[in-house]
Amino acid sequence: MKMRTGGRISLILLATLVVMAAGADYKVVKTWKLGGDGGWDYLTADSDGHRLFIARATRVMVIDTQSGKQVGEIPETAGVHGIALDTEIGRGFTSNGREDTVSAFDLKSLAVEKKIKVGSGPDAILYDPFSKRVFTFNGKGHDTTAVDASKGEVVGKIELGGKPEFAATDEKGTVFVNIEDTSELVAFDPQKLTVKSRWKLADCEEPTGLAIDRKNRRLFAGCGGNKKMAVVDADTGKVVASPAIGEGCDATNFDADRGLAFASAGDGTITVIREDGGDKFSVAQTVTTQKGARTMALDAKTHQLFTVTANVTGTRQERKVEPDSFVVLVVE
Repeated sequence: MKMRTGGRISLILLATLVVMAAGADYKVVKTWKLGGDGGWDYLTADSDGHRLFIARATRVMVIDTQSGKQVGEIPETAGVHGIALDTEIGRGFTSNGREDTVSAFDLKSLAVEKKIKVGSGPDAILYDPFSKRVFTFNGKGHDTTAVDASKGEVVGKIELGGKPEFAATDEKGTVFVNIEDTSELVAFDPQKLTVKSRWKLADCEEPTGLAIDRKNRRLFAGCGGNKKMAVVDADTGKVVASPAIGEGCDATNFDADRGLAFASAGDGTITVIREDGGDKFSVAQTVTTQKGARTMALDAKTHQLFTVTANVTGTRQERKVEPDSFVVLVVE
């Protein structure tokens, strides 16, 4: 039987979409050698500006995601952990863990506009467009500090009852944050600054990275202590699935267009998780990256993943990064 050209094109397109949905083709496609001293922590991708912000202990490196070249730097960010962006007003924020401050900077010029005193040991940082506030998650203080993004002023705090790790927002009035030392997930109101729910994460040790599927109301928590991803109902707190991931997970992401979740781990892997329907999730692929590549960012427009690492020697207490070994790995 003859097949029409249009039908053949449709079948090819369908096959392509199936492959994309399965996440079977992810691999490291580029390696950008940046070098430089110091460790690293969270990454943040600016899809509109084609830039990647990388926390590097005492400063933030800013990389052009089209060329892989460094295009700027935000200095004097002692113990920086994360970067949050408010693209609507053109301002960024860094959480400076060793001086308990947030640096507010201009997104275009990268010039620091002011430093804001927050809680003790700010680690992860999140911008919530619903409340138009920035939240620092303070590891030593066991709380979160709310900062008005436009005014650059602290407006309050919430006690969290444990050591907070990463957070996610549904952009409709609820922010979620992992509590690492109690294996819990806390949901709070970013406007009223009150805790709404506290859920125990079943079979999830030391939850770290957190991402959200806003459409289907599912959260993806990376369980750093027992190599699993806890898929959580964002309305009930119930863990609906626990697919296996790599060892030493520190970040998760969710690609809303492709319906895929990702977990990056220090063992040198990124696990790709797909939804099979009916709250069943499975591993679609395990991507080999490089040892130590535990943090990750997703460009929502290009669908590229970015992770970073370096050659490290010494003990956990006295780690040393080998000179000029720091790299960005681009996965797509």
